[in-house]
Amino acid sequence: MMDAVPSREDPVDRAVRRFRRQLGDVLEDLRSARSSAGLSQKMVADRVGISRSRLSRIEVGDEPLVPAEILARLAGVVGLDISLRAYAGSRRLRDGTQTRVLDRFRDRLGIQWSWQAEAPLAIPGDQRAWDLVGTHRVTGLVIWVEAESRLRDSQALLRRLALKRRDGAATRLVLVLNDTRANREAAREAATSLAGAFPSPMRSAIPRLVEGEDPGGDVLVIL
Repeated sequence: MMDAVPSREDPVDRAVRRFRRQLGDVLEDLRSARSSAGLSQKMVADRVGISRSRLSRIEVGDEPLVPAEILARLAGVVGLDISLRAYAGSRRLRDGTQTRVLDRFRDRLGIQWSWQAEAPLAIPGDQRAWDLVGTHRVTGLVIWVEAESRLRDSQALLRRLALKRRDGAATRLVLVLNDTRANREAAREAATSLAGAFPSPMRSAIPRLVEGEDPGGDVLVIL
């Protein structure tokens, strides 16, 4: 199996498209609430501190880059609340360092492994993907690989990986960190939680993976 990047929509374009669809729903709610309250566009615009013409453009979607604060003010005037949140969605943009880390990892494991890059989770509509899914050509062992160029929030990373592993039915996870002083210090600070999530020591796990053997636990690799 050759390395392949599936033909998938760019995550930035997808995020923008989804946001614009949701924004359209919010604007429809704001228009309906204003009408139900018997408020004119001028009355609402004056309370918010914008022109009536601008409010008209906002309501019909002709001003796509509406500041969140203006939306919140509009909602408050017509008796609604705006709620914003971020959640795990499409695959994050991979930087050049992540790509080099993954290349080093593949080189370390050797030619007996085949790889699929950006392997999507087998869930309809789920846009997440694994950085790599590797299959040993002889033993058939499969590993799921994620790379991080900088370890910042270990708890957030572990939560994300736990959800992804559960949803992706991954049985053997390898987290590959870029070998930098900052990452080693961050890994030492989070040693207890990382050891619990990745119990198989790198020193013994790598030789076993090279041979296509299960290392006996998930692995944290620093390369």
